[in-house]
Amino acid sequence: MNQPTSTESQIIVLLAHYNDNDRLKKAILSVDENIPVDILVVDDGSKIRPNQQELQNIYKGGKLIVELLEKNVGSEKARNHGLGMISQWSYKYFAAMDSDDLNKKNRFTKQFEYLENHPEVMLLGSWCDCIDTKGKFLYTLKYPQHDHEIRKKMYINSMFAHATLFFNSEVLKTVGFYPEANKWAEDYAYAFKIMRKYKVENYPESLIYYTINENGISSTRRRGQVISRLRIIMDNFYFGFYPIYGLIRNLPLIFVSRGLLDTIKRILKKH
Repeated sequence: MNQPTSTESQIIVLLAHYNDNDRLKKAILSVDENIPVDILVVDDGSKIRPNQQELQNIYKGGKLIVELLEKNVGSEKARNHGLGMISQWSYKYFAAMDSDDLNKKNRFTKQFEYLENHPEVMLLGSWCDCIDTKGKFLYTLKYPQHDHEIRKKMYINSMFAHATLFFNSEVLKTVGFYPEANKWAEDYAYAFKIMRKYKVENYPESLIYYTINENGISSTRRRGQVISRLRIIMDNFYFGFYPIYGLIRNLPLIFVSRGLLDTIKRILKKH
């Protein structure tokens, strides 16, 4: 197992990657911070493997480690493999990042400082600016900031964008890793697990550019993702307005495409 022998950073970013080295480089280069930030790339059995030395040569913000999985195991297993590595190290915080998406300057600095000033918060997301695959701005997703509102609205849909998540590493000891049984919605299930024990919040600013990709999991596996979401709602169900409303609202989404939903969002944002 690769391990950083020495590091100045208190933060490591987990980036699961598959089959697009150019996109991976752009994602890594978007990490532009005032503080040192280390990166762990878990390559999920790509045909053309990323080269650790090449990536470290272009990334000047901290240490970069590439872990090569022998075969493609899926994003949830690849991320958990990375969390297994991180749990053996001494980072105070870890963060999620998707190779489709780009960080804004000082994204991790802002989240680090927020959690340093709010030690009761163990999971912090943020808003995000949605773009298409050509980089054109579409709309901004503004999630609720405070814990009490997130807890209610999580039953409607996830109140976090996965690529914005920033964690206190204490959750690895007490909550564990992504729930692999919840395929295509493991981040949604993980947030619920953390919420059972800890306070969660969102940073009220867009800290990433989130790419809406018609070939991404949220589009191509839409039906399976909604079914997983319904199972997660039932796993965390109680008799109340939001869990009941969440079930009623999500059931029809099994039959609605991601493209139609994005079109509706853009129309609503304009008005």
